[in-house]
Amino acid sequence: MTDALPMKRAGSGPLRVLVGDDQVDVLEALCLLLKGAGHQAVTVESPAALLRASQSGAFDLILMDLNYARDTTSGQEGLDLLMRLQGQNNTVPIVVMTAWGNIDLAVEAIRRGASDFVQKPWDNARLLDTIRKQSKRRELSEIELARHVQQKLFPQKTVAMKTIDYAGHCVPAHVVSGDYFDFLDLGSGVMGFVLADVSGKGMAAALLMANLQASFRSQTNLALSDPRALLSSVNKLFYDSTPIEHYATLFFAQYDDRTRLLRYINCGHVGPVVLRCDGTVERLAPTATVLGMFPQWQCEQQTIGIRAGDSLVLFSDGVTDAGIETEQEFGEDRLIALLQSIRKDNVNRCVDRVIESVHNYGAGNQTDDITVIALRGV
Repeated sequence: MTDALPMKRAGSGPLRVLVGDDQVDVLEALCLLLKGAGHQAVTVESPAALLRASQSGAFDLILMDLNYARDTTSGQEGLDLLMRLQGQNNTVPIVVMTAWGNIDLAVEAIRRGASDFVQKPWDNARLLDTIRKQSKRRELSEIELARHVQQKLFPQKTVAMKTIDYAGHCVPAHVVSGDYFDFLDLGSGVMGFVLADVSGKGMAAALLMANLQASFRSQTNLALSDPRALLSSVNKLFYDSTPIEHYATLFFAQYDDRTRLLRYINCGHVGPVVLRCDGTVERLAPTATVLGMFPQWQCEQQTIGIRAGDSLVLFSDGVTDAGIETEQEFGEDRLIALLQSIRKDNVNRCVDRVIESVHNYGAGNQTDDITVIALRGV
């Protein structure tokens, strides 16, 4: 899905800057400079005041002098202040300034937690560029951390089953994904499979994706005993805690290794493809509306068998909608033809081939998250 508000561009927008210096005229000059660039400055005149302010307020960057009234030349007081900021678990970029700068002092300041070093008298354009770069670097670092954390939310290993092999993979269109897939070991030889597509892209969708994961992982007992109650709970969570424009399509299934039966509920998700060993094709159509759009929600549960040689492929609409911006989408017919041509490949290869084909079809211009899960009866 692609109907999201765009993420804030890294390094854009006004910044809230904490400025520390013991000279009033310097503080006034920096305030004017920052205000003229569209930023907000909060000023303090001592190391103690800067420490208090950094704890009590939310700032995008700290701009601080290394030399104060007690120690006007060595920068030691500023270096100590950097260490104390680190002791407060400060994560805000710090740009240090001093009129007595030298290479050794700059290196020591950075070693103690400073992000950059500016010598007085400063050049206005260069100082603003330094502030912008450090803010952008922080935002990019936070986005990369979010990407790393989200990748850890996806399944890291699989549990061996006697009668099926399975695999899955998600390729985000951007740094983080609004798609969610999971393998849930429900015990007693039963495995749960989830594939969901949260409306939108970017951080908002990724947060909702994490919410979904937490809902399923915290209710595995309900996922085994009463999937309909589980999904009703998820629908209520989405409806109560998200704006009306946010919803999720979702396919949930539980496979019983003892009976070879797969029970499923399709919540408005694009229908998975079943390729039977005799060559026939089936689609698992929706049995419920999407999650999070309506306060009252009902669903039906269906059951199919998975025989040796049968395949089941789940996918997000990033697969079939690839190329839609050129009015020549990848489409379901092309996907089914591809799946029939690779039906003898192992499940990992099947997942890789689908993702590779979709990516090549769009000439590398991926506009939506792509997620694929493949199951094969053995």
